[in-house]
Amino acid sequence: MGSTQPGRSTYIGENAVTPEEIERAVEEGMPQTVEDLRRLVAIPSVAFPGHSEVPVLEAAALVERLLRAAGLPHVRQIPIEGSFPAVFAEAPAPDGAPTVLLYAHYDVQPAGDLALWRTPPFEPTVVDGIMYGRGAADDKSGVITHVSALRAFNGRFPVGVKVIVEGQEEYAGERLEAFVEANPDLLRADAMVIADVGNPQVGDPSLTTSLRGMAAFTVEVRTLAEALHSGAFGGAAPDALAALMRMLTALHDDQGNVRVPGLESGVFPGTAPSEEEFRALAGVLDGVSLVGGGSLADRLWASYAITVTGLDVPTVTGAINAVQAVARARVTVRIPAGGNARQALNDVTAFLEKVAPWGVKVSFGDFVSGSGFQIEPGGPAMNAAERALERAFGRAPRQVGQGGSIPLVAALARQFPKAEILLYGAEDDGASIHAPNERVVLEELRRIITTEALFLADYGGWHGAA
Repeated sequence: MGSTQPGRSTYIGENAVTPEEIERAVEEGMPQTVEDLRRLVAIPSVAFPGHSEVPVLEAAALVERLLRAAGLPHVRQIPIEGSFPAVFAEAPAPDGAPTVLLYAHYDVQPAGDLALWRTPPFEPTVVDGIMYGRGAADDKSGVITHVSALRAFNGRFPVGVKVIVEGQEEYAGERLEAFVEANPDLLRADAMVIADVGNPQVGDPSLTTSLRGMAAFTVEVRTLAEALHSGAFGGAAPDALAALMRMLTALHDDQGNVRVPGLESGVFPGTAPSEEEFRALAGVLDGVSLVGGGSLADRLWASYAITVTGLDVPTVTGAINAVQAVARARVTVRIPAGGNARQALNDVTAFLEKVAPWGVKVSFGDFVSGSGFQIEPGGPAMNAAERALERAFGRAPRQVGQGGSIPLVAALARQFPKAEILLYGAEDDGASIHAPNERVVLEELRRIITTEALFLADYGGWHGAA
């Protein structure tokens, strides 16, 4: 098969296809790409309990149709126990060519407070080359990346292709992990592309080489049989909310570093945005300091982070003059790639028990854990991806970490230790994923689609020349 060098021909079937022809096919396909993304984002496929299942199944059906239209000969929905169906598609590899697995998910986060959205979350709106809508980036841009990159080949793929698009990653992604473990041959591949991340900034090509894992739990504190009048009993009766607040604030020192024994800071070899860029991206208010010590890369990608993500206490508008008998909090722990999520859970819960004041009754539940992931650089797939990124973006890519977690990645790494796993996508750090006004820059999406198509051609040519 052909050369792996961008600018020279690779081969798809019996037809020579140059990188220039691939780029032209992607460019000419962008109107269809934007329309496909618009149709998908318009479906409120929120797979959380309490939301209608109908739109989720509608999104699965649309993904199935899109993959079939992209030229894949075998497409079907696969039931996932306790979850929504995954859409699976495949095309056989040409003689001697490797197989690539492409992953994305079609479910989305809930919209949240509609008053905070400038445009309706499920009415995708394009303004100045940017599409706004829930899921436009996370991760329907990933679905459309795969569809559009494959469509550029008109059904003649340079590699074997497998596609898995799941339907409940945002709420219970670990359910697909069990499916992977039970069906290894179905998803076995030489390289795996996870299109559920993105570049630090638009136009800044990056490969994600490190993912933090995640652990989460609910902590409950009880002090009284029932709430008491704060005038009659306050000052002597132990307040469950006050006890819980003392416990939670003990998790960090005055600088904001995690102070739980066993959860040590790490070092990340790559570079993060500057402090000024990070402050702007995160919307940190003037005069407010960043927290923690060490470099930003260390803090964001190689160290533990603990966040209180929810509290069950009376609201301000519903407050009454009472000493609280019970208080609950949801706590999330981000785990560096080399850390052990279950051990971190044990460390944090043991610490909270230790610092609990006044002999209060403490209990824990609703545990969730998932491992992080670290990529070993230098493999043929990564090299091909780096070449593709450089051509598509016009500059050499860099390696970055991601603070977020993708449950499936660690499961794939365990199940297929010889496979190369690549993480890239159109979800730049300013995309407001999981937040109001989520958006994807359509030019960034075009460059990522181009990257994937060039990668598939390059990687197929590399294998054939080996």
